[in-house]
Amino acid sequence: MKLYQSNASPNSRRVRIFLAEKGISMPLVPVDLGAKEQFSEAYTKINPRRVVPTLVLEDCTVIGEVPAIQRYLEEIYPEPPLFGATPKTRAQVAMWDRRVEMEGFASVMEAVRNAVPRLKSRAIAGPHDYEQIPALVERSRKRVENFYADFNARLADVPFIAGDEFSVADITGLVTVDFATKGADLPIGDEHPALKRWYGSVSARASMAA
Repeated sequence: MKLYQSNASPNSRRVRIFLAEKGISMPLVPVDLGAKEQFSEAYTKINPRRVVPTLVLEDCTVIGEVPAIQRYLEEIYPEPPLFGATPKTRAQVAMWDRRVEMEGFASVMEAVRNAVPRLKSRAIAGPHDYEQIPALVERSRKRVENFYADFNARLADVPFIAGDEFSVADITGLVTVDFATKGADLPIGDEHPALKRWYGSVSARASMAA
């Protein structure tokens, strides 16, 4: 297997952290987003959506989209379980990971892609061009603030996002916070102590340097 990815891509980082938590080693093939290598003919043949990351199996099967990549790897490397170990915990992890992705990660992505000048005409990642909508930036920043408040309340009651165990939801959450901090100047505020406690604990894991 090999993973096509970019160090500048938050979605690629989600998979790299997952690999590190599992102790999985595979070749990482760099895709230079700044040079628009994702739009090259060679990469388009691998992933017609022209986004990273993309996992290519030994039989040349291609798996795109972060949750699909992670779920495949969970199936073939079940330990340690990052999607939950029982039907109930798997459902809980899936629910919370989905919420983090939709309420947090997607909000940051929308704020960044509608504001960064070099992403003009590229407001949505993928094969098609979409113009930026500056008015979305303010709404997106408000969505991130609400995400912080909502998950601060959640983490006042549990050590990790999905409950008592570290999971893929925490990976998505950590990458979301770092993306918001660096890409949109939206760090966690002091008014969210539970979220800051969780962030300090999770960011100290060795895998987060991946």
